[in-house]
Amino acid sequence: MGAGKWDTGAYTRAADARRAAGAHDFGYDATMRSVPRNRRRAAPALDPYGVTVREARDSDEHPASTPIAILFDVTGSMGQVPLTLQRRLPDLLGLLRRGRCAEDPQVMVGAVGDDQYDTVPLQVGQFESDNRIDEQLRDVYIEGGGGGDRCEGYALAAYFLATRARLDAVDRRGRKGYVFLIGDEANKPRLLAESVRRFTGDDLDEDLDVASVYRQLQERFHVFFVVPNLTSYYGAPWLEAHWRPIVGERFLQLDDPDAVCELIALTVGVTEQAVTLDEGLADLADLTPAGGAAGADAGGATGGATGGAAAGAAVGKALAGLRTGRGDVRTTGHGGGVLPGDL
Repeated sequence: MGAGKWDTGAYTRAADARRAAGAHDFGYDATMRSVPRNRRRAAPALDPYGVTVREARDSDEHPASTPIAILFDVTGSMGQVPLTLQRRLPDLLGLLRRGRCAEDPQVMVGAVGDDQYDTVPLQVGQFESDNRIDEQLRDVYIEGGGGGDRCEGYALAAYFLATRARLDAVDRRGRKGYVFLIGDEANKPRLLAESVRRFTGDDLDEDLDVASVYRQLQERFHVFFVVPNLTSYYGAPWLEAHWRPIVGERFLQLDDPDAVCELIALTVGVTEQAVTLDEGLADLADLTPAGGAAGADAGGATGGATGGAAAGAAVGKALAGLRTGRGDVRTTGHGGGVLPGDL
């Protein structure tokens, strides 16, 4: 997967055509809400059951693929944030190119729910470099459920990526990919074998320790947990206390949910040492002319309601504690989100 290039013009034309036709931007979600809950399923392109691989491969077109997986919580505590994220994420590929942050980015999108209470607790797409990212986003079902225990099935998503991802960045060049989990709750105490069997098809004999699942994921990915403002538990001390031992300084709090694309792009750029934090923030300021939102820029990015300097303020605050370092697999075995440059 991962062929082609992002085309902002094609994205805009498709969105305009849907509006003119009175079609829902997120058609699969609208369709699922018209059927009984017990019959709701993940869209075929996002259904993890029986999937054996999700791959980010090099090619003549993209010789240095950079895998970036983005999975957002779609339970009730997230409020309207998933819709905000869906509307902004198609801008991400343009921002990555325009902001000098990553070579040949290949983006996977997906969604996380509660594997004990929800009907569709895991949705995972393919790694893509073109407008198929928009198609997969519009196939996400926003269940809005959860179990009310302040815990969600993030570890099920971590297990899926740790066991399915095939990355040329790692296997050919010894470079880790990136995982951004966007949510506002903790992990379940254990990853239940029953959940793994039910939603991936893997026949496990016993439950898994959550910390061990993340350690396996961190062998191939830099793992970040992003908490957007306007969610139920933004700023909760217990949430940070839960995630810090798992991801270290890669626990990021984002004041403005509309700046999620800018945050992801600049986080990748800083971790790859493609840009410094100051350089990246300067790039963000250039994306939107003073006094208004930008249209499509020369690199294919679009400015959202946040735009430029306003996005930069939120992103700069979120990344204030993130230290730079290259993304080499030689950090395998070091927990706590320690970056290679810190060793």
